[in-house]
Amino acid sequence: MTAADAVLAVLWIGLTLYVLFGGADFGGGLWDLLAGGAERGRPQRELIEHSIGPVWEANHVWLIFVITLFWTVFPAAFAPFAATLYIPLTLAALGIIARGAAFAFRKVSDEFRQRRLFGAAFAFSSVVTPFFLGTLLGAVASGRVPPDLASGDVLTSWWNPTSVTAGVLAVVTTAYLAAVFLTADARREREPELASAFRLRALVSGVVLGMLTLAALPVVRVDAPHLFAGLTGKALPLVVTSVVAGLLSLALLLARRYLLVRITAAVAVTAVLWAWGVAQYPVMLPGVTVADAAAAPSVLVPVLWVLAVGSVLLVPSLLYLYAIFQRDPARAPGASAGHG
Repeated sequence: MTAADAVLAVLWIGLTLYVLFGGADFGGGLWDLLAGGAERGRPQRELIEHSIGPVWEANHVWLIFVITLFWTVFPAAFAPFAATLYIPLTLAALGIIARGAAFAFRKVSDEFRQRRLFGAAFAFSSVVTPFFLGTLLGAVASGRVPPDLASGDVLTSWWNPTSVTAGVLAVVTTAYLAAVFLTADARREREPELASAFRLRALVSGVVLGMLTLAALPVVRVDAPHLFAGLTGKALPLVVTSVVAGLLSLALLLARRYLLVRITAAVAVTAVLWAWGVAQYPVMLPGVTVADAAAAPSVLVPVLWVLAVGSVLLVPSLLYLYAIFQRDPARAPGASAGHG
Protein backbone atom coordinates (compact mmCIF):
# COMPACT_ATOMS: atom_id res chain seq x y z
CA MET A 1 0.00 0.00 0.00
CA THR A 2 1.35 3.39 -1.01
CA ALA A 3 1.13 6.54 1.09
CA ALA A 4 -1.60 7.82 -1.25
CA ASP A 5 -3.63 4.64 -0.72
CA ALA A 6 -3.23 4.94 3.05
CA VAL A 7 -4.49 8.52 3.05
CA LEU A 8 -7.36 7.55 0.75
CA ALA A 9 -8.35 4.82 3.21
CA VAL A 10 -8.35 7.34 6.06
CA LEU A 11 -10.41 9.75 3.95
CA TRP A 12 -12.93 6.98 3.26
CA ILE A 13 -13.15 6.18 6.96
CA GLY A 14 -13.92 9.83 7.65
CA LEU A 15 -16.58 9.82 4.91
CA THR A 16 -18.09 6.67 6.41
CA LEU A 17 -18.29 8.20 9.87
CA TYR A 18 -19.96 11.32 8.46
CA VAL A 19 -22.51 9.22 6.59
CA LEU A 20 -23.33 7.21 9.71
CA PHE A 21 -23.39 9.93 12.38
CA GLY A 22 -24.02 13.09 10.38
CA GLY A 23 -26.47 11.14 8.25
CA ALA A 24 -28.45 10.10 11.31
CA ASP A 25 -28.67 13.76 12.32
CA PHE A 26 -30.08 14.69 8.91
CA GLY A 27 -32.57 11.84 9.16
CA GLY A 28 -33.70 13.18 12.51
CA GLY A 29 -34.68 16.35 10.71
CA LEU A 30 -36.80 14.37 8.26
CA TRP A 31 -38.68 12.65 11.08
CA ASP A 32 -39.03 16.05 12.74
CA LEU A 33 -40.77 17.22 9.57
CA LEU A 34 -43.10 14.20 9.55
CA ALA A 35 -43.81 14.14 13.29
CA GLY A 36 -47.24 15.79 12.92
CA GLY A 37 -48.86 18.83 14.49
CA ALA A 38 -47.43 20.88 17.33
CA GLU A 39 -48.97 18.83 20.14
CA ARG A 40 -49.06 15.40 18.52
CA GLY A 41 -45.50 15.69 17.29
CA ARG A 42 -44.03 17.30 20.38
CA PRO A 43 -42.77 14.09 22.09
CA GLN A 44 -41.02 12.94 18.92
CA ARG A 45 -39.45 16.34 18.30
CA GLU A 46 -38.26 16.53 21.90
CA LEU A 47 -36.61 13.12 21.60
CA ILE A 48 -34.94 14.11 18.32
CA GLU A 49 -33.69 17.35 19.84
CA HIS A 50 -32.47 15.54 22.94
CA SER A 51 -30.66 12.89 20.89
CA ILE A 52 -28.86 15.04 18.33
CA GLY A 53 -28.45 18.23 20.36
CA PRO A 54 -25.19 17.33 22.14
CA VAL A 55 -23.43 15.77 19.12
CA TRP A 56 -24.65 17.31 15.85
CA GLU A 57 -21.85 19.88 15.74
CA ALA A 58 -19.24 17.26 16.58
CA ASN A 59 -20.51 15.02 13.79
CA HIS A 60 -19.81 17.75 11.23
CA VAL A 61 -16.14 17.48 12.13
CA TRP A 62 -16.00 14.51 9.78
CA LEU A 63 -17.23 16.51 6.81
CA ILE A 64 -14.64 19.22 7.44
CA PHE A 65 -12.02 16.51 7.86
CA VAL A 66 -12.92 14.85 4.54
CA ILE A 67 -12.98 18.08 2.53
CA THR A 68 -9.72 19.35 4.03
CA LEU A 69 -7.95 16.05 3.45
CA PHE A 70 -9.34 15.81 -0.09
CA TRP A 71 -7.99 19.16 -1.26
CA THR A 72 -4.70 18.77 0.61
CA VAL A 73 -3.77 15.27 -0.52
CA PHE A 74 -5.53 14.94 -3.89
CA PRO A 75 -5.44 18.47 -5.36
CA ALA A 76 -5.52 17.26 -8.98
CA ALA A 77 -8.90 15.62 -8.30
CA PHE A 78 -10.32 18.19 -5.91
CA ALA A 79 -9.87 21.15 -8.27
CA PRO A 80 -12.08 19.76 -11.08
CA PHE A 81 -14.46 18.31 -8.49
CA ALA A 82 -15.06 21.74 -6.97
CA ALA A 83 -15.06 23.54 -10.33
CA THR A 84 -17.63 21.22 -11.90
CA LEU A 85 -19.87 20.62 -8.91
CA TYR A 86 -19.95 24.07 -7.35
CA ILE A 87 -23.76 24.29 -7.63
CA PRO A 88 -24.63 21.24 -5.45
CA LEU A 89 -21.66 22.02 -3.21
CA THR A 90 -23.01 25.52 -2.61
CA LEU A 91 -26.58 24.31 -2.08
CA ALA A 92 -25.39 21.65 0.38
CA ALA A 93 -23.32 24.23 2.27
CA LEU A 94 -26.26 26.62 2.46
CA GLY A 95 -28.45 23.76 3.68
CA ILE A 96 -25.98 22.88 6.43
CA ILE A 97 -25.78 26.51 7.56
CA ALA A 98 -29.55 27.01 7.50
CA ARG A 99 -30.11 23.73 9.31
CA GLY A 100 -27.64 24.50 12.09
CA ALA A 101 -28.89 28.05 12.59
CA ALA A 102 -32.55 26.98 12.62
CA PHE A 103 -31.86 24.16 15.09
CA ALA A 104 -30.03 26.51 17.44
CA PHE A 105 -32.64 29.29 17.20
CA ARG A 106 -35.53 26.91 17.76
CA LYS A 107 -34.05 25.75 21.06
CA VAL A 108 -34.00 29.29 22.47
CA SER A 109 -37.21 30.66 20.94
CA ASP A 110 -40.15 31.24 23.27
CA GLU A 111 -42.83 32.16 20.74
CA PHE A 112 -44.71 29.33 19.07
CA ARG A 113 -44.62 31.06 15.68
CA GLN A 114 -40.83 31.39 15.79
CA ARG A 115 -40.34 27.81 16.90
CA ARG A 116 -42.55 26.62 14.07
CA LEU A 117 -40.66 28.72 11.52
CA PHE A 118 -37.24 27.58 12.69
CA GLY A 119 -38.46 24.00 12.99
CA ALA A 120 -39.66 24.04 9.38
CA ALA A 121 -36.33 25.46 8.23
CA PHE A 122 -34.43 22.83 10.21
CA ALA A 123 -36.54 19.99 8.83
CA PHE A 124 -36.52 21.19 5.21
CA SER A 125 -32.75 21.72 5.21
CA SER A 126 -32.27 18.28 6.75
CA VAL A 127 -33.97 16.75 3.71
CA VAL A 128 -32.49 18.74 0.83
CA THR A 129 -28.91 18.78 2.12
CA PRO A 130 -28.30 15.01 2.00
CA PHE A 131 -29.92 14.98 -1.44
CA PHE A 132 -27.34 17.42 -2.80
CA LEU A 133 -24.52 15.60 -1.02
CA GLY A 134 -25.74 12.40 -2.64
CA THR A 135 -25.70 13.98 -6.08
CA LEU A 136 -22.02 14.80 -5.54
CA LEU A 137 -21.25 11.13 -4.96
CA GLY A 138 -23.33 10.14 -7.96
CA ALA A 139 -21.50 12.62 -10.19
CA VAL A 140 -18.10 11.20 -9.27
CA ALA A 141 -19.25 7.59 -9.37
CA SER A 142 -20.76 7.97 -12.84
CA GLY A 143 -17.59 9.57 -14.22
CA ARG A 144 -19.12 12.97 -14.98
CA VAL A 145 -16.35 15.04 -13.43
CA PRO A 146 -13.62 15.37 -16.08
CA PRO A 147 -10.06 16.20 -14.98
CA ASP A 148 -10.02 19.36 -17.09
CA LEU A 149 -11.28 22.32 -15.04
CA ALA A 150 -13.11 23.94 -17.94
CA SER A 151 -14.74 20.92 -19.58
CA GLY A 152 -17.18 19.79 -16.87
CA ASP A 153 -20.88 20.49 -17.34
CA VAL A 154 -22.02 22.37 -14.23
CA LEU A 155 -25.61 21.10 -14.57
CA THR A 156 -25.70 17.62 -16.13
CA SER A 157 -22.69 16.54 -14.05
CA TRP A 158 -24.96 16.28 -11.01
CA TRP A 159 -28.46 16.34 -12.52
CA ASN A 160 -28.52 12.94 -14.21
CA PRO A 161 -30.06 9.51 -13.49
CA THR A 162 -27.22 8.21 -11.33
CA SER A 163 -26.80 11.40 -9.32
CA VAL A 164 -30.52 11.89 -8.69
CA THR A 165 -30.80 8.24 -7.69
CA ALA A 166 -27.86 8.66 -5.30
CA GLY A 167 -29.48 11.78 -3.86
CA VAL A 168 -32.76 10.01 -3.17
CA LEU A 169 -30.92 7.04 -1.66
CA ALA A 170 -28.98 9.43 0.57
CA VAL A 171 -32.19 10.94 1.94
CA VAL A 172 -33.79 7.56 2.63
CA THR A 173 -30.56 6.23 4.14
CA THR A 174 -30.44 9.10 6.62
CA ALA A 175 -34.08 8.49 7.52
CA TYR A 176 -33.37 4.80 8.12
CA LEU A 177 -30.29 5.41 10.27
CA ALA A 178 -32.07 8.06 12.33
CA ALA A 179 -35.08 5.83 12.97
CA VAL A 180 -32.83 2.96 14.07
CA PHE A 181 -30.82 5.16 16.43
CA LEU A 182 -33.88 6.95 17.81
CA THR A 183 -35.60 3.64 18.56
CA ALA A 184 -32.83 2.70 20.97
CA ASP A 185 -32.71 6.23 22.40
CA ALA A 186 -36.45 6.13 23.10
CA ARG A 187 -36.16 2.83 24.95
CA ARG A 188 -33.22 4.15 26.97
CA GLU A 189 -35.33 7.16 27.95
CA ARG A 190 -38.13 4.82 29.11
CA GLU A 191 -40.50 5.93 26.31
CA PRO A 192 -42.02 2.69 24.96
CA GLU A 193 -44.56 4.46 22.76
CA LEU A 194 -41.86 6.49 21.06
CA ALA A 195 -39.72 3.38 20.70
CA SER A 196 -42.58 1.61 18.93
CA ALA A 197 -43.22 4.62 16.70
CA PHE A 198 -39.61 4.86 15.56
CA ARG A 199 -39.36 1.09 15.25
CA LEU A 200 -42.18 1.24 12.71
CA ARG A 201 -40.42 4.08 10.89
CA ALA A 202 -37.20 2.09 10.83
CA LEU A 203 -38.96 -0.95 9.38
CA VAL A 204 -40.74 1.07 6.71
CA SER A 205 -37.71 3.14 5.74
CA GLY A 206 -35.53 0.01 5.72
CA VAL A 207 -37.88 -1.75 3.31
CA VAL A 208 -38.12 1.37 1.13
CA LEU A 209 -34.33 1.69 1.12
CA GLY A 210 -33.94 -1.91 0.03
CA MET A 211 -36.47 -1.49 -2.77
CA LEU A 212 -34.86 1.73 -3.97
CA THR A 213 -31.44 0.09 -3.93
CA LEU A 214 -32.71 -2.72 -6.14
CA ALA A 215 -34.39 -0.19 -8.42
CA ALA A 216 -31.12 1.73 -8.67
CA LEU A 217 -29.23 -1.22 -10.16
CA PRO A 218 -30.75 -1.02 -13.68
CA VAL A 219 -30.30 2.77 -13.60
CA VAL A 220 -26.60 2.40 -12.80
CA ARG A 221 -26.21 -0.40 -15.34
CA VAL A 222 -27.45 1.84 -18.16
CA ASP A 223 -26.13 5.21 -16.99
CA ALA A 224 -22.80 4.17 -15.40
CA PRO A 225 -21.85 0.74 -16.81
CA HIS A 226 -18.26 0.91 -15.51
CA LEU A 227 -19.56 1.40 -11.97
CA PHE A 228 -22.08 -1.42 -12.37
CA ALA A 229 -19.30 -3.72 -13.60
CA GLY A 230 -17.25 -2.95 -10.51
CA LEU A 231 -20.18 -3.45 -8.13
CA THR A 232 -20.99 -6.84 -9.66
CA GLY A 233 -17.31 -7.78 -9.92
CA LYS A 234 -14.61 -7.02 -7.41
CA ALA A 235 -16.98 -5.22 -5.01
CA LEU A 236 -19.61 -7.97 -5.05
CA PRO A 237 -18.65 -9.37 -1.58
CA LEU A 238 -19.35 -5.96 -0.06
CA VAL A 239 -22.66 -5.71 -1.91
CA VAL A 240 -23.67 -9.12 -0.56
CA THR A 241 -22.56 -8.08 2.94
CA SER A 242 -24.82 -5.03 2.72
CA VAL A 243 -27.80 -7.13 1.65
CA VAL A 244 -27.29 -9.67 4.44
CA ALA A 245 -26.78 -6.94 7.06
CA GLY A 246 -29.88 -5.12 5.82
CA LEU A 247 -32.06 -8.23 6.08
CA LEU A 248 -30.63 -9.00 9.50
CA SER A 249 -31.41 -5.45 10.61
CA LEU A 250 -35.07 -5.88 9.69
CA ALA A 251 -35.18 -9.16 11.60
CA LEU A 252 -33.62 -7.54 14.67
CA LEU A 253 -36.13 -4.70 14.51
CA LEU A 254 -38.96 -7.21 14.42
CA ALA A 255 -37.38 -8.91 17.45
CA ARG A 256 -36.95 -5.54 19.19
CA ARG A 257 -33.19 -5.94 19.54
CA TYR A 258 -32.62 -2.22 19.33
CA LEU A 259 -28.95 -2.08 20.28
CA LEU A 260 -27.80 -4.86 17.97
CA VAL A 261 -29.67 -3.39 15.04
CA ARG A 262 -27.57 -0.24 15.33
CA ILE A 263 -24.53 -2.34 14.45
CA THR A 264 -26.11 -4.25 11.57
CA ALA A 265 -27.66 -1.09 10.10
CA ALA A 266 -24.29 0.65 10.23
CA VAL A 267 -22.66 -2.36 8.56
CA ALA A 268 -25.26 -2.36 5.79
CA VAL A 269 -24.71 1.32 4.98
CA THR A 270 -20.93 1.12 5.37
CA ALA A 271 -20.71 -1.87 3.03
CA VAL A 272 -22.52 0.05 0.27
CA LEU A 273 -20.20 3.04 0.62
CA TRP A 274 -17.08 0.89 0.55
CA ALA A 275 -18.46 -1.16 -2.33
CA TRP A 276 -18.55 2.03 -4.39
CA GLY A 277 -14.96 2.83 -3.40
CA VAL A 278 -13.72 -0.66 -4.27
CA ALA A 279 -15.69 -0.70 -7.54
CA GLN A 280 -14.10 2.56 -8.69
CA TYR A 281 -10.58 2.08 -7.31
CA PRO A 282 -7.96 3.06 -8.43
CA VAL A 283 -9.77 5.62 -10.63
CA MET A 284 -10.74 8.89 -8.96
CA LEU A 285 -11.82 10.80 -12.06
CA PRO A 286 -11.93 9.65 -15.70
CA GLY A 287 -8.33 9.03 -16.70
CA VAL A 288 -7.00 10.04 -13.27
CA THR A 289 -5.91 7.37 -10.80
CA VAL A 290 -5.17 7.73 -7.11
CA ALA A 291 -1.45 7.94 -7.88
CA ASP A 292 -2.03 10.61 -10.54
CA ALA A 293 -4.15 12.81 -8.26
CA ALA A 294 -2.02 12.47 -5.14
CA ALA A 295 0.27 15.17 -3.87
CA ALA A 296 4.03 14.66 -3.57
CA PRO A 297 5.45 12.29 -0.93
CA SER A 298 6.77 15.36 0.91
CA VAL A 299 3.10 16.17 1.59
CA LEU A 300 1.67 12.66 2.02
CA VAL A 301 4.10 11.42 4.66
CA PRO A 302 3.74 14.38 7.06
CA VAL A 303 -0.04 14.23 6.62
CA LEU A 304 -0.03 10.58 7.68
CA TRP A 305 2.02 11.43 10.78
CA VAL A 306 -0.32 14.28 11.66
CA LEU A 307 -3.33 11.99 11.21
CA ALA A 308 -1.75 9.39 13.50
CA VAL A 309 -1.05 11.92 16.24
CA GLY A 310 -4.40 13.66 15.83
CA SER A 311 -6.34 10.43 16.05
CA VAL A 312 -4.83 9.74 19.47
CA LEU A 313 -6.47 12.94 20.70
CA LEU A 314 -9.64 13.07 18.61
CA VAL A 315 -10.94 9.50 18.66
CA PRO A 316 -10.96 9.00 22.47
CA SER A 317 -12.56 12.43 22.92
CA LEU A 318 -15.39 11.61 20.51
CA LEU A 319 -15.90 8.17 22.01
CA TYR A 320 -16.16 9.74 25.47
CA LEU A 321 -18.63 12.32 24.18
CA TYR A 322 -20.87 9.65 22.64
CA ALA A 323 -20.57 7.46 25.74
CA ILE A 324 -21.71 10.28 28.03
CA PHE A 325 -24.90 10.93 26.10
CA GLN A 326 -25.66 7.25 25.51
CA ARG A 327 -25.62 6.52 29.24
CA ASP A 328 -28.78 5.04 30.70
CA PRO A 329 -30.46 7.81 32.79
CA ALA A 330 -31.57 5.22 35.36
CA ARG A 331 -27.92 4.32 35.98
CA ALA A 332 -26.60 7.87 36.10
CA PRO A 333 -25.21 9.11 39.42
CA GLY A 334 -28.02 10.32 41.66
CA ALA A 335 -30.73 8.77 39.48
CA SER A 336 -31.93 6.49 42.27
CA ALA A 337 -32.78 9.49 44.43
CA GLY A 338 -35.57 10.43 42.06
CA HIS A 339 -37.28 7.04 42.33
CA GLY A 340 -37.82 6.84 46.06
